Amino acid sequence: MLTEAACKRATCPPEKNRERYTDAQGVYLEVSRTGSKRWFWKYRYDGKEKRLALGGYPEVTVRDARSLAEDARRLLRAGSDPAVKRLAERLTNKLQSENTFETVAREFHLTKAKGWSQKYAARWIERMEKDMFPHIGGLPLRDVTAPILHQTLLKVQKRGAIETAHSLRQYSGQVFRYGIITGRCTSNPAPDLHGALEPVRVKHMAAIVDEKPLTDLLRAIDVYPHQPTTKAALQLSALLFQRPGNIRMMEWAEIDFDAAMWTIPAAKMKRTLHGKENGRPHFVPLPRQAIEVLEEVKPFTGDGKYVFPSLHSRIRPMSENTVNTALRRMGFSGKEATAHGFRATARTLLVEKLNANPDVIEAQLAHGKSGVLGAAYDRTEYMEQRRKLMQLWADHLDRLREGAKIIPLRA
Repeated sequence: MLTEAACKRATCPPEKNRERYTDAQGVYLEVSRTGSKRWFWKYRYDGKEKRLALGGYPEVTVRDARSLAEDARRLLRAGSDPAVKRLAERLTNKLQSENTFETVAREFHLTKAKGWSQKYAARWIERMEKDMFPHIGGLPLRDVTAPILHQTLLKVQKRGAIETAHSLRQYSGQVFRYGIITGRCTSNPAPDLHGALEPVRVKHMAAIVDEKPLTDLLRAIDVYPHQPTTKAALQLSALLFQRPGNIRMMEWAEIDFDAAMWTIPAAKMKRTLHGKENGRPHFVPLPRQAIEVLEEVKPFTGDGKYVFPSLHSRIRPMSENTVNTALRRMGFSGKEATAHGFRATARTLLVEKLNANPDVIEAQLAHGKSGVLGAAYDRTEYMEQRRKLMQLWADHLDRLREGAKIIPLRA
């Protein structure tokens, strides 16, 4: 049997690649030509001779090597192959290190981001990197329980980012569902946290939904004394009630004066990446009043790309703050009116005052409909009704403007 002193003296003859020094019960020390020393245990399993590495000397002493060999013999007596058992444990540990919350989340993001909009994909991973990975990113996905996830989300909630906390719960649920599908975990704790966070306080965009203040606004727009293009953008925001981003990025090439139609490409619409790349455009029938506004502004910008170019560079569209800034100049605070609020104004008054069909209004607002026929209803079957709707709305705005008592600007 070997002693510590014998192990220290053990060398490999120069004419050999390695030399073995036997201890007992199959344990031996192997010394290489380079001087490295490693312990092995030789055994037989299923009629075949095999060996199990026990570690290097002097990190693993003689006593350690014998103890490790005895542990392996117990496995052998129980019918298990010690080498296979160790390989399985090594692979399990490797999988656990590779299947952390962060690793699986990044893999999920890489898989799904191709179908998301760039903005959503960037926000998704930025929020994870800021609030989730520093706290639970290193944990194996299967070890992240509902209480652990809850405590992590509470950190976000405590700083006042309640909506972000809810979004992160949703994002985490996506990661766990992906983990279940790919065999990294067996359960999803995110749904268990439903109701465990403070509710999101929904803040709607300010919008005028009464005819009297709407009349004030329309009259104020009529006498807007600054840039004519800004005035036109305000007028079309009220007449067409499309998203502010679509209004400011309107291009002359999208306007068909003969057909009285504005065609917004799918890529400009608020949709998934797939919808932007493969969806149909959104059609906006232009009432007579909108055509007049466009004809009035055409001498100013008709030689360029955008109907409403930036004041600083005609190759860029109007700033996203221009319409809201104009509303403030006219004396309407952010709590009274916003560029986006024109949509709610039209949606409310068309139903309550003009008895318009809500489905037709939703189609014109470009709110997606669920179901197999959603796209068809949105863009084909309602087109004639939408033409009538847009003219009905424009005429109603005229009646309000013309029938109201002239009110001086409050600014």
